[in-house]
Amino acid sequence: MNNRIAKWLISGPPSLYLLFFFVIPTLIMVLASFRYAGEYGGLAPVLLHDANGAHLNLTLESYQEYFSDFIYTWLLLKTVLYAVVTTFFCLVMAYPLALLIAKSEKRRRDLLILLVILPFWSNFLIRIYAWMIILGPQSAFSVGLNDLLSLFGMGPMRMLFSPFAVVLCLIYVQLPFMVLPLYANLEKHDPALLDAAQDLGANGWQRFWKVTFPLSLPGIYAGVALVFIPVLGIFAVPDILGGTKGIMIGNLIKQEFLEARDWPFGSALSIILTVAAMLMVGMAALLARRKGTDA
Repeated sequence: MNNRIAKWLISGPPSLYLLFFFVIPTLIMVLASFRYAGEYGGLAPVLLHDANGAHLNLTLESYQEYFSDFIYTWLLLKTVLYAVVTTFFCLVMAYPLALLIAKSEKRRRDLLILLVILPFWSNFLIRIYAWMIILGPQSAFSVGLNDLLSLFGMGPMRMLFSPFAVVLCLIYVQLPFMVLPLYANLEKHDPALLDAAQDLGANGWQRFWKVTFPLSLPGIYAGVALVFIPVLGIFAVPDILGGTKGIMIGNLIKQEFLEARDWPFGSALSIILTVAAMLMVGMAALLARRKGTDA
């Protein structure tokens, strides 16, 4: 009995949290995606009363609208591409940084971790608007880059309100979420394993690929999930820095809810995005499990 109470006290609060803030809202979104839009926006009544009595006022129109126009699927694929590119560059940049921090002295390690999380001390939108200044046409960065391109006979490059600006800012915003789980993993590695590999004749490159990298895979998986999934639904960065060319699926969902007030279609887009994300994460987990089994 005491063990049962202890288990409930440990697992109960997280379970209730997921129930009220994830499961129930998701079910509400699923139901909303099958409803009609209200005459003045929002949702039409779910029950209609006529001469035959009450019946459910549900429809598949929102999903039919999505699959009837390829532009929505193209926008989803574009969003996935942005997420993949962002995750890749975050991993390439974060891994050596996390490895450097993990191998640093304790007093320097704490300072470096502080520098990684320092951007979180300022407002998210302020940091995005700062990139508008950095990437603006009259900024020192833009002028210097375009002067360099002109030396090679290339025309001026417009960085603000472009896909480049969106991906660059996404990498900046999400980089700490890749560094921290990687550091948490790399910091726990036993140096004796590398010494043993060196005694067996492995050089530095071999020690990394045969010892360090396989042991760091859990940290890589955690970092990829923390970066990839949020990027799929983000809308503030492309809304401010992307212009018309950098729009993502999150921007369309926001527009459907706040501007067009077509809540059923916005809900359908949200459900499709959620299902796509779950499928991609599930496939990645399955491939990782098979690779681990084969190894």
